[in-house]
Amino acid sequence: MKYYIIAGEASGDLHGANLIKALKHSDHSTSIRCWGGDNMAQAAGQAPVRHIHDLAIMGFVEVVGHLSTVLSNISFCKRDIEQFAPDAIIYIDYPSFNMRIARWAHSRGYCNIHYISPQLWAWKKWRIKQMRRDLDLLCYILPFEQQFYAENNFPQAVYVGHPLLDAVDSFKAQTHATPSTDPRPIVALLPGSRRQELKKTLPKMVRLAKHHPEYRFVVAGMSLIGAEFYRQYLPDNIELLFDQTYQLLSQATTAVVCSGTATLETALFDVPQVVCYSANPISIAIAKAVVSRRIRYISLVNLIADSDVVVELIQEDFNDNRLELEFNKLNNSEVRQTMLAGYARVRQLLGNAGASLRTAKAITETINRHHQ
Repeated sequence: MKYYIIAGEASGDLHGANLIKALKHSDHSTSIRCWGGDNMAQAAGQAPVRHIHDLAIMGFVEVVGHLSTVLSNISFCKRDIEQFAPDAIIYIDYPSFNMRIARWAHSRGYCNIHYISPQLWAWKKWRIKQMRRDLDLLCYILPFEQQFYAENNFPQAVYVGHPLLDAVDSFKAQTHATPSTDPRPIVALLPGSRRQELKKTLPKMVRLAKHHPEYRFVVAGMSLIGAEFYRQYLPDNIELLFDQTYQLLSQATTAVVCSGTATLETALFDVPQVVCYSANPISIAIAKAVVSRRIRYISLVNLIADSDVVVELIQEDFNDNRLELEFNKLNNSEVRQTMLAGYARVRQLLGNAGASLRTAKAITETINRHHQ
């Protein structure tokens, strides 16, 4: 079968790569054309049509500033899909872009599959009507979403489990930590995957590191952003490790993490963490106005557990003094043990690994029904 897959962010690239592997496992003649990053390119055996380096835009204000590029990409994507003529189009997260394509593709009779549901339970609930109409299958990965989609009459929505379980468990099974000559405990700094995030998180993380020479601070960098961008913020005594986040987390004792997929990855490695987030003030104000009042957290760890497993420092709370305070608390054995117990509860709620294979199976069954 022929699949056209669209991912626009780093997390989508990781999950997309594992899904491609699962699709190929069940069908050796699978043909893939994709938008994504290096992971998807390697899994597909060819360069992406568009790379996530050029696609990752966050926030209301930032999207408006790149509107002409977004519209150009939408027009190109439609033409490229028609030329490739896939059996199905698979959309991985990235909803603002993907749902525009899905609406168009539905009107053209394509089989539409969305993997990793947009956070409709938090905001933009109005999208449900459009998604029910345009999608043949919606695969969601968070256990608490099951009640949401049942209450909103979305019969083609299926829970497949979280793909990070597959990625982390696979790494742990295949990789052994290499001993370090530096005896200091490692603190992992995960500042985000977008330049807009890095500009706000890295300076504060660096100032924290300056106060703690007793630790070895290591930044989880992304090669697609480039060393030059990071180095404008990092002094020589802070290490920069590219594209080896799991290797870093497997050796870290604590972490400071920009909210996002990385918070759950850190939890799955049992590394106590402080979560931080800062964005354009206008984007934050708009988000607060439209987000559901029921949503109390921004980190995946707390959202899944529905409790305060990790501390979240958001916007004004993400300041030097508060970061120092919460970081020091992670040295307390009781605090660490309580957090690790919360992590264990999160893993239990997520269920079993195997999300990519379950998703591939659901996709194949959906395509067969669509083309009957």
